[in-house]
Parts: sequence; C-alpha cells; structure tokens
Amino acid sequence: MNMEGFLKRRSKKRGMPPGSLVYLGEQKDEKVKIRIMDYDVESVREKQFESAKECAPFKDEPTTTWINVDGIHQKEILESLGESYDLHPLTLEDIMNTSQRPKSEDFDHYVYIVLKMIYLNQKDFDLDAEQISLILGKNFVITFQEKEGDVFDLVRQRIKGGKARVRKMGADYLAYALIDAIVDNYFSILEYFDERIDELEEELLDSSTTDLLSRIHSTKREVIFLRKAVWPLREVVSLLERGESPLFQKQTLTYLRDVYDHTIQVVDTVDTFREMMSGMHDLYLSNVSNKMNEIMKILTIIATLFIPMTFIAGVYGMNFENMPEVHWKWGYPFAWVIMIIMAVLMILYFKRKKWL
Repeated sequence: MNMEGFLKRRSKKRGMPPGSLVYLGEQKDEKVKIRIMDYDVESVREKQFESAKECAPFKDEPTTTWINVDGIHQKEILESLGESYDLHPLTLEDIMNTSQRPKSEDFDHYVYIVLKMIYLNQKDFDLDAEQISLILGKNFVITFQEKEGDVFDLVRQRIKGGKARVRKMGADYLAYALIDAIVDNYFSILEYFDERIDELEEELLDSSTTDLLSRIHSTKREVIFLRKAVWPLREVVSLLERGESPLFQKQTLTYLRDVYDHTIQVVDTVDTFREMMSGMHDLYLSNVSNKMNEIMKILTIIATLFIPMTFIAGVYGMNFENMPEVHWKWGYPFAWVIMIIMAVLMILYFKRKKWL
C-alpha cells in the first residue's frame, strides 16, 4: 500500500467519533463467507453460514468453536458478530482498518490480536500482506481475513484428524496454533529470499548492470516491507507468553514461548537479509566505481603515451625554414624511432610501477 492511498483511506474517517465502522482497505465486491469449526475430543462439526446471527448460539457451547470470516468490508456482519460476542466498538473499528500494525489488546473477556499474513504473489512473485484479526474468548476463536485463502489448512487437518493435541486443548491452544501457522509461513518466505539473494550475489560478481541495480532495490524494499510486518510480532508474542491474560492456560504458555523463539529467528534473519542487501548495494556501487577507474586508467595511460609523440610531431610540424632535421634524409624515420622508443620505455616504466 502506498502512502498516498493510505492517507486517502484514512481521510474517510475524518470527523467521525471513535468506534465508527468504516472499511479502510481495497474495495471488494465478493460476498463475505463465514465458516465454523466446532469440536471437542469426540467430534467435529463444520458449517458455512450466510448470516452472522447464526454464529451466536456457539458462544455458550462447551465445545471449542473457531469462526473464520473471509471478508471484512461489510460492517453489518461485523456489527452482528460484535453484538453476539460482546466485542468492543474499537475492536470492530480496528478489524476494518487494514493498516494496523501487529498488536495485542487484552479486554475483560477476550484478547484481540492483529497479525500480518505474508505470502508470495504467484503472478509477479512480489510480497503481499493480509491483515489477520484474531479474537480469543473463553471457548471460541474468531478470525477475520481480508479475503479467502490462508495458511491455516494444516490446522484444519489437525482438527479433523482426531488424535491431534488441538482437539484435547481449549481455545487458547487453537489461537496458538493459528499464530504458529502464520509464523511458520514466514520461514517459507525467508527461504525464497535466501535463494533470491544468492542469485543476486552471483550475478553481482559476474556483472553490474542497471537492471541488476533495479532488482537489488526491489528486493531491498520487500525485505524492509517484511521487517515492518514481522518486527512488531515479537512484542505481541512476548506479551502473550508472559501469561498476563487468564484466557491462556499455563500449558499453552510453553508453546507460546516456542513461537516467540521462532519469531526471534525470523526477525534476526530479516535483519541479516537487510544488511546483506545494503552490502550488495554498496558492492554494486564499488564495482561500478572500480570499472570506471579502470577505464580512466587506460585512457590516462593512452593519453600519457601520446604526449611526447604529440610534442615531437608538434616541434617538427612548425615549418620553420632553418630546421636542420627537416632537410635531413633520415629525419622522418628517426622521428618515428624516437617516438616508438619513448612509448616502449614508458610502457616498461608503467609495468614496473604495476600501473598496467
């Protein structure tokens, strides 16, 4: 998202009171999809609802309920879910604002978490970011996504499997599993960047072209973009794993510490990539400067070789009448011999000084 587009969207809320629901994101016409997975140790139920009001009965169920909403551009659905699950108006406002940075907010009966899901655009292999809003309650988890498609398929398979730990644990473990899936997906992005940076390094050692500089800048921008999405996540997971919220059980905190370790690895790797890209940019400029110096050195040597030749040719080209060498039979070849000897001596001198 560019800054101009972001400011234009933010201007829509100018003068509105806090908690006003205005969608700040790319305009969409797709229908919002609501999917529910309700499970316990014995069974799993999957349903897709057309109305948010149909989700209300699951709030009081003893089972664990995962409500996934694909699409946040229809405020009526968010208002209905907010009313059913007693969500604060500021939470609903933040859900519809897709420019939020990763954060965690602890309310009386739920925890609101904002994450960034990063994935590769298969058309041009650029990075795309999608905001994931996660609500953790006593026995439910609600996830809000900007569009359909996510990295949670493995979590769904584990729930359906029957023997996975997620079936035996509560909603807090489900929230951990979803956060872990997003963090694990970062590693696949890092692998892509690792290969891409290696290719740029090899090409940089072979040649330095304008196109290469453009790709270095593009990769560097994407690494910075990734860092902005990942860096605040460390603080979010750290806040969760301290166990300040009663919604997270003690045994789940152990798994959150593991996610925190993974987050630190991702942040450190991204910082390393950023330093590498800065180093590659400096190396590119150094290579260009060295090539320019080599060209200037060769041109300077050529000019230096021709200076004495030009002097001799200039002296004997003045056409004065009383010049003994002008009327000498061997004057012309003698001048050539003198110029060639001087050029050879200068070349030998340059080689001795290791200028050639």
